[in-house]
Amino acid sequence: MKRLPLILSAVAILLAALSFYFAKSSSELVYVDVNKLIEGYKKTKIAKAEFDKKANTMKGNIDSLMTGWQKELQNYEKERASLSPKELQLKQELLQNKQQQINGYQEAIQKQIEEEDKKISQTVINDINDYVKEYGKKHGYKIIFGASGGGNIMYADESSDLTEVVLKGLNSEYGTKK
Repeated sequence: MKRLPLILSAVAILLAALSFYFAKSSSELVYVDVNKLIEGYKKTKIAKAEFDKKANTMKGNIDSLMTGWQKELQNYEKERASLSPKELQLKQELLQNKQQQINGYQEAIQKQIEEEDKKISQTVINDINDYVKEYGKKHGYKIIFGASGGGNIMYADESSDLTEVVLKGLNSEYGTKK
């Protein structure tokens, strides 16, 4: 009988510890603002700058081709009166073919730019997701919600917002990978 109070005390302490653990883990609902992470992530800024530079070069190539075509068109307009009907027809066909080629090239470049933009965006999102997953495991979170301003989290106490902490760690990790 002397052991019964000791056993009951040990069980009570164990139950209190378990209830504290479960209460703490179930109340730790946290979130990150996905838009802030994407905007604040250093890799996003660097990748966007590189993408913009590449896209501007591609657009510059198109502009150059268009300028050349417009000069040819102006020359055609000036020479038009002095050309024979056969020469007129040939020149018109050449100009139309060149315009179609430029339009096709422009569409291909636009598609390439869109694909490159998606690829860069997905790479950034994958980096953020991987980091948040590891952060959650490391700090014992069962769930980290992602708020994007689209209504999936309408309200959360600011103490549940991990955005700045995660962003700081994400940028720190990116700095060491470079």
